[in-house]
Amino acid sequence: MRNADRQAIRDLPLFADVDEQRFDELLNAAYVQRIPAHVDLIREGEPADFLYVVIEGSVELFSSSHGRDSSMAIVTPISTFILAATIKDAPFLMSARTVAPSKLLLIPSVNIRAVFEADTRFARAIVTELATCYRGVVKSMKNLKLRTAVERVGNYIIRLQDKSGGADVVELPYGKKILASILGMTPENLSRAFGALQSHGIVVDGPSIEIIDRTALEACCKPNPLIDDPRS
Repeated sequence: MRNADRQAIRDLPLFADVDEQRFDELLNAAYVQRIPAHVDLIREGEPADFLYVVIEGSVELFSSSHGRDSSMAIVTPISTFILAATIKDAPFLMSARTVAPSKLLLIPSVNIRAVFEADTRFARAIVTELATCYRGVVKSMKNLKLRTAVERVGNYIIRLQDKSGGADVVELPYGKKILASILGMTPENLSRAFGALQSHGIVVDGPSIEIIDRTALEACCKPNPLIDDPRS
């Protein structure tokens, strides 16, 4: 593993306070893989043998049932996924595949559980990470259950602009099919929502969204920090 990658992983809140010797134990037998786009990484129902860290690229978490797929989340650098299954030594509840060419670190789950038992600071960091994930799930459910399709799309654009530092033009980071699935709608409903929002302060040009009137967009979509603020 390159020193730069090791340091980037070390800097993650999950690993930042782990004792140096314990951190070495975590990475013992860990390895880095470069994986092309659109490659399946794990399948729901399989055992959680590794914790995954996305170093470069992006990974889609999705689930399938009775011939239907639904995107659950997109994981971007630098962050982990499948932590709960790793700690519980339980089967994956979601599948994962690369969206773009990606570099991933795979840490054996047995190493994670051993250091969890031995290092109280690491255990505390895991509890904090899982609590953050739980709150994220609650926010996602509120977004799906309490908002119309237009409001969900509008608030997604607002959050995208905030992440870009307030840029007037933002780019959708992945395809509209995936975005529609994450926002709980069909691609056709997503297109209709984009069309409806063009009279409320945005201009859509393919994957580019220009925000020309943020006030009008917020008046239509009613952002709520208890749903939209990732820090809360």
